[in-house]
Amino acid sequence: MSLLFQKYKIIFSSQCKVFHHRRAALLIVFACLIILSFSAGSFAQEEDEEQAGAVLIFNKGQDAHEKGDLQTALKFYDEAIKLAPEFPEVEFQRGNVLLALGKSDEAERAFRRAIELREDWTLPMASLGALLIQKNDFAEAETVLNKAVELDAQNFPAFVALTELRLKQKAEPVILKELLTKLQNLTAKANPMASIWAARGAIESALNDKIAAKKSLTNALAIEPKNSLALTTRAEISLAEGDFARAVDEAKMLLRISPNSTGAKILLARVYAESGNRVEALKILDTTDATDSNAKALRNSITVTDSVNIADLEKQLKENQKNAAVLGRLCILLRTENPSRALDYCRRASEAEPNNLNHAVGFGAALVQAKQFENATILFSKILQIAPDNFTAHANLATAFFQLKRYGEAKTEYQWLTEKQPNLVIAYYFLAIAHDNLGEYWDSMANYQQFLKIADATENKLEIEKVNLRLPILQKQLKKVKNKK
Repeated sequence: MSLLFQKYKIIFSSQCKVFHHRRAALLIVFACLIILSFSAGSFAQEEDEEQAGAVLIFNKGQDAHEKGDLQTALKFYDEAIKLAPEFPEVEFQRGNVLLALGKSDEAERAFRRAIELREDWTLPMASLGALLIQKNDFAEAETVLNKAVELDAQNFPAFVALTELRLKQKAEPVILKELLTKLQNLTAKANPMASIWAARGAIESALNDKIAAKKSLTNALAIEPKNSLALTTRAEISLAEGDFARAVDEAKMLLRISPNSTGAKILLARVYAESGNRVEALKILDTTDATDSNAKALRNSITVTDSVNIADLEKQLKENQKNAAVLGRLCILLRTENPSRALDYCRRASEAEPNNLNHAVGFGAALVQAKQFENATILFSKILQIAPDNFTAHANLATAFFQLKRYGEAKTEYQWLTEKQPNLVIAYYFLAIAHDNLGEYWDSMANYQQFLKIADATENKLEIEKVNLRLPILQKQLKKVKNKK
């Protein structure tokens, strides 16, 4: 126990306010210390005054820290350490300030010193573990964080950091499920923090339970609308589901919260790139560190995506047979002109990046182009279990069902499409035909009329002609139905 703890009884108040600071999903908790009483001791009066002075200075540092005046807080913490070198609480808070100021090496030393002075204190363990993750020192981070949660099963920051570690390690499902059980137990407690809901959502997403993940992330953002981990995970889900508008909004909000975050910039650039806005994506990447490996990889991927030269892309593929970006681009380029050839590239892209739903969707679209409709329905049904709002998946599944003359299932998909995009002309056309084939003539007539109302005379000329030929016959059928009634 530290010298100051021998002198003073210092505890954490259960009612204290907890402050958060995130750096690329890193959670730092500011301890709120209250001095309750002073015990008698055998120290000299001069030393007593020194120790009491350190506590007063520490409290001034806490006040500045809370107000966001980090430089002043650091000055007070340094002064307190000079008066009381064995003061773990100051070291911990000093580490938090140093980390916020971007001085990660000094912050690491401060956290280690706090643990050295108080070996069973789990808060600096959580902070140290999170910092080690940012430094890619996963082995020691795991040791530190496992010890933290063993000592304190309610250590929220340690569990959040452990979540980040497991995701970066691309841990096996069995390990993720074990962590998820612990996170579920924590969210079942009274008043769980947003960070725990966000961690739970991130693990659920990694396990491809997107429905559960969305619920957890909604809970996190209801408590803390600016929670970085929740926003990041939510944006990733939106991106995977092809909901680019939502993904852009979420990525932009994340960047507003952390304007200097390379991770936030890369996420926004990815969203722009995958939605087809590659110019904006490159603009974002121009503001990042040119040496960052993730930024470089994304830039290279965008360059590949812009290419329309099939021969050049296939030449690149010879150098790396598992280049997912090249495989994905060839999948798109060849889908219309050579579906059977595209099919191989689409399948290989999906195998190279099995967690990238865009490749899986591309593979499914290639199956539709190759008229392998039965296989397409199987694949897209699985995709929609993971990403129920993926518009492209619904559109292709509708086409596959329609071509198989499974009009009831096709109708359901086309109804979903028209609800999501009320101005999607062609969806009304096929929805009308599906109703027509099912003998649902009133619904068929309504959708034919909606189609004619919003159709473009030039672009939809052929379909308009077919509808105009069908309507007189359909009106006779409606009269027969009416007369029978």
